[in-house]
Amino acid sequence: MRMISKAALVAASTVLLCTPAQADPLRDAIQADLPSLMEIYRDLHANPELSGEEFQTAAKLAAEAKRLGFDVTEKVGGTGVVAVMKNGDGPTVMVRADMDALPLVEKTGLPFASKVRAKTREGNDTGVMHACGHDTHMTGWVGTARQLVARKGEWSGTLVMILQPAEETGEGAKAMLEDGLYTRFPKPDYVMAFHDAAGAPAGFIGYSPGYALANVDSVDIEVRGVGGHGAYPHTTKDPIVVASRIVGALQTLVSREIDPQDPAVVTVGSFQAGFKHNIIPDKANLLLTVRSYSDETRAKLLDGIKRITKGEAVTAGLPEDRMPIIRVRDDEFTPSTYNSPEFTREMAKLFEARFGKQRVVESNPVMGGEDFSRYRRADESIKSMIFWVGGVPMDEYLAAKKAGTKLPSLHSPLWAPDAEKVVATGAEALTAAALDIMKKGG
Repeated sequence: MRMISKAALVAASTVLLCTPAQADPLRDAIQADLPSLMEIYRDLHANPELSGEEFQTAAKLAAEAKRLGFDVTEKVGGTGVVAVMKNGDGPTVMVRADMDALPLVEKTGLPFASKVRAKTREGNDTGVMHACGHDTHMTGWVGTARQLVARKGEWSGTLVMILQPAEETGEGAKAMLEDGLYTRFPKPDYVMAFHDAAGAPAGFIGYSPGYALANVDSVDIEVRGVGGHGAYPHTTKDPIVVASRIVGALQTLVSREIDPQDPAVVTVGSFQAGFKHNIIPDKANLLLTVRSYSDETRAKLLDGIKRITKGEAVTAGLPEDRMPIIRVRDDEFTPSTYNSPEFTREMAKLFEARFGKQRVVESNPVMGGEDFSRYRRADESIKSMIFWVGGVPMDEYLAAKKAGTKLPSLHSPLWAPDAEKVVATGAEALTAAALDIMKKGG
């Protein structure tokens, strides 16, 4: 979220904590449902499942959707769930929540903390934790479904509620689309979701018209040299030296080849080579994450990585048959998320009217990724919006700002959001938005 001044936060906290809430039927209904929703949340939090393995999670929530009267299809794109409710003529609105957890040992100390362990795809034994807040997303999804079913007399159209697997690996949205999400089921006119935020006070809403999240590419570079004895480097072609030159030269991609006003990131997250002091290895491996917003900038970065890598290899005198191997991991690519600007601003005004301007903040785009982007990319006539819901308790937020300390981030084993406020705010915002879009006579 865009930085909010301490004075503004204090004022906002006074409004939130000290001003009696005005009666509002939707808000009151969600508050009345919160004990039930928190039972669901605690169960989901205590029983997380890794990407692509959300079998029990999907089954539990599919059963809830069936109970509410949705036409439910399971195993879409793997473990995905599609719940459809037709309620007369009108637009089709799709609401999405993601289901997967992360391979982390939880350290929150919560009484319902996850103790689950599982095997990763690589065969590693790991703890499993909802460290990105997908448990709040799913619980908010349930709250939204319940409220919209209870208010069928207020809207007309088709509601498509989806539960998506494998967001963390960037596979789930693509898998659901390839499995006929827009052909087997009603194709949406509008797509919405929310994501909890670890850098904002609980209950605050952030929105970004236009680009909201980045293209995310993973690039593997294998630098192949000629190994040998460390005492006789002249008889070798040292891949560590070549790889080091590549790492340094890559920094010029963003600093000298991309417009300074066009955000871009090239990070070398791993450099692996050799295993003994006196042996020059025959290869070095680099793992990169590459971030951008536009497809044009993405292409410049990826082309630049290939050019610089080959250029450094040629400069080092590597023979043609030992040129580096560069692999852009298309299987891990997540395209940038673009919020339809006009639609996003309309929804922001709706949120401001409902929650107050103190709680609704236009946010700067971030360089994180989210495969929610694919739902609009599949058909750019669809109006799309993902928004943030702050999860940090206000007192903790203000204390951290005062002391200059850092709060746990998303993907931290310490991340424990104020789930009640995240779920209540997310469900209220999604329900209000859907009702506005599909209002009778609208």
